[in-house]
Amino acid sequence: MLTLVLVVIFTALVFEFINGFHDTANSIATVVATKVLSPGAAVSLAAGMNLIGALMGTAVAATIATGIVNTEVVEASSQVILCALLGGITWNLITWWFGLPSSSSHALIGGLCGAALAAAHNDWNALVWSQNMGHWTANKGLLWKVFLPMVTSPVAGFLLGMAMMLLLWAIIAGMARAGGVLARLARPRWVNAFFGKAQILSAAYMGFAHGHNDAQKTMGIIALTLIGAEAAGTLDELPGWLSFLHPGAGGGTEIAMWIVLTCAVVMAAGTASGGWRIIKTLGHKMVKLHPIHGFAAETSSATVLTLAAHFGMPVSTTHSISTAIMGVGFAKNPRALKFSVIERILWAWVLTIPAAGGIAYGLLRLLEAIGWA
Repeated sequence: MLTLVLVVIFTALVFEFINGFHDTANSIATVVATKVLSPGAAVSLAAGMNLIGALMGTAVAATIATGIVNTEVVEASSQVILCALLGGITWNLITWWFGLPSSSSHALIGGLCGAALAAAHNDWNALVWSQNMGHWTANKGLLWKVFLPMVTSPVAGFLLGMAMMLLLWAIIAGMARAGGVLARLARPRWVNAFFGKAQILSAAYMGFAHGHNDAQKTMGIIALTLIGAEAAGTLDELPGWLSFLHPGAGGGTEIAMWIVLTCAVVMAAGTASGGWRIIKTLGHKMVKLHPIHGFAAETSSATVLTLAAHFGMPVSTTHSISTAIMGVGFAKNPRALKFSVIERILWAWVLTIPAAGGIAYGLLRLLEAIGWA
C-alpha cells in the first residue's frame, strides 16, 4: 500500500533526524570540551559539514540497501522496514536519555536484522552473511560490512588516536630540543594556541566524516523500501507528482539524488538541534582534554570513518571517536581514563544490536498478531 510506503519513508527521515542530534556529540564533543568553540558555533559547524559529507558518496547506502538482508524479505512487507526503524529509534532515544554514546548505525542494523528474522519466521537465511563479488573490496554481507568493521574500527580508532598523540608530542619535543624560535613555539602557551585553531579544522573534518558515513545509512533504508515496493507492484500506478519514487528515477544511479539530498538536509537539521547529554559524557567524563588531544582524537576518528565509507562499511561514528579519545587519553596517562564511564559505554555497544533487533522483532510479531503485517 502506497500510504504505508510513505509512512516508512517518513519514519526513516525521523530516524535520520534523531541520528543527527544523537550523534552530534561525536562530531563536536571534543571541540566543546576544550573550549575552542562554543556549543552553538560547534553545532553549526557540525551541521554544515554533515550536509557536505552526506552529498559525497553512496557506497554505504548501497550496502544497507542490498548487503544486509535479502530483499525478498522486504518485498513481502514494508512493515519489516517500519519495525526496523522503530527498533533503532527506540534504542537511540533510550541511550540518549541516559547519556550513553551508543551507535545509531548498529541500532539501525540491529533493527533491520531483528525485523527480517521475525518476517522470515526465524530463518537466518533472511540475512546476508557473506557474499564475495570477486574482489575483497566488493565483499558484502554482515560478516564483511558490519561485524568485521565493528571490531576493527574501534581498535583502529584507539591505536590511531594513541599513535597521533605520541607523534605530536615527539614533534613538540624535537622542537624544544632544537632551541631558538622552535623552542619558544614548543611552549604550552603556543602549543595550545596553535591547536586551538587547528582543532576547528579537525572538528570540521569530523563533521564531514560523520555525514559521509552516517547519513548514507538512511539513504539505503529508503532505497531498500522503494525496491521492495516496486517489486510488490505498489508503485505501478503512482500519480505523476510521485513518479520520482520509482527506484530507477535517479538518473541511472544506485541511490536517487532526491534521497541523497533529503537525507543530507534532515541529518544536518538534526545535528543543528544538538545532543548535550552525550556531549557531556564524551567531552568531559572519559578524560580531561586540551586542544592538542581534541585535534588528535578528531583527526584519527574522521580518518577511520572516511576510509570505511570509501569501502561501503557502515561503521559507528560513536565507536571510532570514543576509542580515539580513549587512545589519546591512554597516551596522555593510562590512569587518567575513567574506566567506570568506559564500562558503561562498552555495555551500550555490546547491547545495541541485540537490543534494537529485539525491539524490532517484537514489534513485527505484535503487528502480525493484530493482523497489520
